[in-house]
Amino acid sequence: MLAEPPPLPSPPPPVDGERQSDRQNGPGREAFFDNAKLLALILVVCAHFWEPLARQPGHRPVHAAYLLVYAFHMPVFVFVSGWFSRSFTARPQQANRLIGGVLVPYLLWTTLLGGYTAWLNGRPFALDLLTPAWVTWFLLSLFLWRLSAPLWRQLRAPVTVAVAISLLAGALPLTPQLSIGRTLQFLPFFVAGLTLDRDRVLALRGNRTLRAIAVPLFACAAVAAYWAVPRLDALWLYRSASAAGLHTGYLHWAVLSLAVNAAGALLGAAFLALTPTRRSWFTALGAAGMSAFLLHPFLQLALVHRGTYSGAFLGSPTGQLALTAGAAALTLLLSAPPVARLLRPLLAPRLRLLLRQ
Repeated sequence: MLAEPPPLPSPPPPVDGERQSDRQNGPGREAFFDNAKLLALILVVCAHFWEPLARQPGHRPVHAAYLLVYAFHMPVFVFVSGWFSRSFTARPQQANRLIGGVLVPYLLWTTLLGGYTAWLNGRPFALDLLTPAWVTWFLLSLFLWRLSAPLWRQLRAPVTVAVAISLLAGALPLTPQLSIGRTLQFLPFFVAGLTLDRDRVLALRGNRTLRAIAVPLFACAAVAAYWAVPRLDALWLYRSASAAGLHTGYLHWAVLSLAVNAAGALLGAAFLALTPTRRSWFTALGAAGMSAFLLHPFLQLALVHRGTYSGAFLGSPTGQLALTAGAAALTLLLSAPPVARLLRPLLAPRLRLLLRQ
């Protein structure tokens, strides 16, 4: 067994509304979950760079990988976000950090990403702060989820209630405003991370049974994803549309939604069982990963705009492997603490003139 690595340098100030004490050695801040956060983030970025290929015919393996990753990567990301919200009780200082570390960055990055997209497409930019620009939906949903955290602790069966609410979303006329579809449909994973018994959650770390079945489970899921490519619309995995939005009946929507959530929970648990538990060189990258989450869309959109995905290289297996390796490397680079410190004014701006300290 390898020796415990030396202590890492202090990570940068929090950029997602988490407490500074939690980010270092405080209660609830486990290296295991920062590791999981980084690995899930790598999958998020890879899937986003695969997406233009997945939408083209003739790339079934990439499309299958895209569906497989989308089945569980955001459930894991949301679950971990719930875990890191366990200390949130809406105290004034916490509310200030939630505004400065989540809500204001949402407003800034929705404006930046929306303006950049309009510029690439040669369209006038129409600012709509109620409608997230691509990945910024997560910041808005996180703001709403964390704001509701104290309420979930008062319920006897919070996860059951959250599942019921997520199923009600299928009957609503969901719109892109406020990211309401994803906010409601991913809610059970946030509430699970927030409220499930701490010891049971931590028991996922290196669980031998889960480890034993994890690889075969992912192999079976990969085969199922390959089979599902011509049969399953990825919109089912985005968790943003209601039954009407997917042009199906509510009962069919509810059954398939439950199946999608169950698959996400099972694969997510297997993913966590395979996640390294020790603090390592990449643990701090998970803590500072919001910079990679918010920056990588700019490069992906630029590649799409330049027609890179239409070239022969990315149509080849070698090109697709290179794209995947490049996306993973980009995630690590953009998650480096120096990047987070450089972007601090946009990730966690100081609002002393706006907020009471």
